[in-house]
Amino acid sequence: MKQRSQAFIALVAAAAFWAGNYVFGHLAVESMTPFSIVFLRWTLAVIPLAVIAQFLEHPDWRKVLSHWPFLLMQAVLGMFAYNFLLYAALHVSTAFEASLINAANPALIAIAAMVFLHERPGWRGGIGIAVALFGVLIVLTHGNFSTLFSSAFGPGALLMIGAILVWTAYSIAGRMGPQLPPVTSVCVQSVMVSVALGLAAPVVGVTLPSSGTAFASLLFIAVFPSCLSYVLWNMALTRIPSGKAGVFLNLITLFTAIWAITTGEAITASQIIGGIVVIAGVVLTAFSKQQGDLQPQTLH
Repeated sequence: MKQRSQAFIALVAAAAFWAGNYVFGHLAVESMTPFSIVFLRWTLAVIPLAVIAQFLEHPDWRKVLSHWPFLLMQAVLGMFAYNFLLYAALHVSTAFEASLINAANPALIAIAAMVFLHERPGWRGGIGIAVALFGVLIVLTHGNFSTLFSSAFGPGALLMIGAILVWTAYSIAGRMGPQLPPVTSVCVQSVMVSVALGLAAPVVGVTLPSSGTAFASLLFIAVFPSCLSYVLWNMALTRIPSGKAGVFLNLITLFTAIWAITTGEAITASQIIGGIVVIAGVVLTAFSKQQGDLQPQTLH
């Protein structure tokens, strides 16, 4: 019982740290470009991730590196493209709105799994997918569905839609690829991204934090969402089933709202209503018959 309680606490903390990526990412993009945040985030996280991977997983690094084509593809999708689109979205939208759109990702992954992996979520999962996507529409249209036909979505919403599409591709590819130690895999991918972006940096340019707030935000992103969340998440998975753990991912939106309120971000009624609908839909999907199979990889 004590170990299960500790696992639940670890899952809650992991979700809280991942939620912080949205709020502190929103603060960081005020003075840094999305390219710079992605580059510096993973460069700072490389050494802690390597130490944690070695201590917890004792990996066979040569065997892991033998899968470098797969890891490189995943690095481009999950490490670079997803995060670049996320931070670009945070530059033109609020952290809470971005997290609400991201909350539909499990449902989108479930749809992709049906198409590409021939997984069946069951009737409850199907209803959950529909409900979650309906909640996202509430957020995107601010509760006025007529805007679906009269105007385009804002740039922030479009960037987040792009981000969750990329993350869906990353998750489906991950299920079809080799089974690798998760923290070790993240560490290798972070090295690949850091090296590639480091080579591009002289051409693209890197902006450093111009204020104490931006610097603190970058450090938070590099340490808590990039490193500690993965450790807590994988420790918890040794004690409870992944399907049950996946439900805790729904807390990311809740914690983002709490983080956002503490930093003075305004939250609208349509966002609250849409968020409740999204979470209800994702919970239904998580508790479908194939709940263990429908859980996405997590990288925020």
